[in-house]
Amino acid sequence: MKYIKLLRPKHWVKNAFLFIPLFFAGEIFNTAKLLHLLIGFIAFSLIASSIYIINDYKDIEADKQHPVKCKRPLASGAISKPTALILFALCVLGGAGIATFLGVKFAFVLGIYFVLNLLYCFGLKNISILDIMILSTGFVLRVKSGGVAADVAMSEWLMIMIFLLALFMAIAKRRDDILIKLDSGKEMRKAVSGYNMDFLNVMLALVSAVIIVCYLMYTISPETQTRFHTYRLYYTTLFVIGGLLRYLQVTYVENNTGSPTKILYKDRFIQLTILLWVLSFYVLIYLPTDKTFFE
Repeated sequence: MKYIKLLRPKHWVKNAFLFIPLFFAGEIFNTAKLLHLLIGFIAFSLIASSIYIINDYKDIEADKQHPVKCKRPLASGAISKPTALILFALCVLGGAGIATFLGVKFAFVLGIYFVLNLLYCFGLKNISILDIMILSTGFVLRVKSGGVAADVAMSEWLMIMIFLLALFMAIAKRRDDILIKLDSGKEMRKAVSGYNMDFLNVMLALVSAVIIVCYLMYTISPETQTRFHTYRLYYTTLFVIGGLLRYLQVTYVENNTGSPTKILYKDRFIQLTILLWVLSFYVLIYLPTDKTFFE
């Protein structure tokens, strides 16, 4: 159990972003491409776990001071440092080996993700603003690698919105770090010194507004309407706004955004908005029905 906890498989849900290009290309039932994405998902998950391991390795002393992270295997002493480094090497070799099966392009994108996050662990995470930019870029690289693995194109609009959504969640997470600092007097990460509550609140409001505007522009753009053969995609904005408002509620009212993954697993409202959003796109993309129903 302690080794599984070190690998953090529950965070592999983030790698589901690899499947986004195939879904929006209308080929989610293409078994050959789906198999490639499943292989890519495994490769990405192994590399992501290697990053989690090395991050915990570097942050052992800081994590010991954190009210939640102190329970991590390395911080608690459940797993030794040499054992963690061996697991790190195995994950890197396994992920790289699987990635080469999907081709040079996929391995290249995965390599960029690995190097960028390695640099993040070894110092870039201590630079405010740059830290959340790198975290957000990681999600864009996931989508890009999914497009490469499945050999499908990805809309620039969606790439932008994925970056903005990831940025939104990263800002909310930093806000939670500020709350911990105000409550305990301890600074959980060096980058926190470059933030304060007012700055983060303004950033959250700004980014959430930009997300909604970009999404609306995406749904009504001629390119998108031509690709999906409908102008009714703007209906799905309802679910995007609902999900954002709920996340803001969790952030401002409940002060509980320390783990976006935890929120995704436990918050029923956000789960429902995501489900309805996916179902609405599924109907519009995959079901050739009489669309006058939606008028």
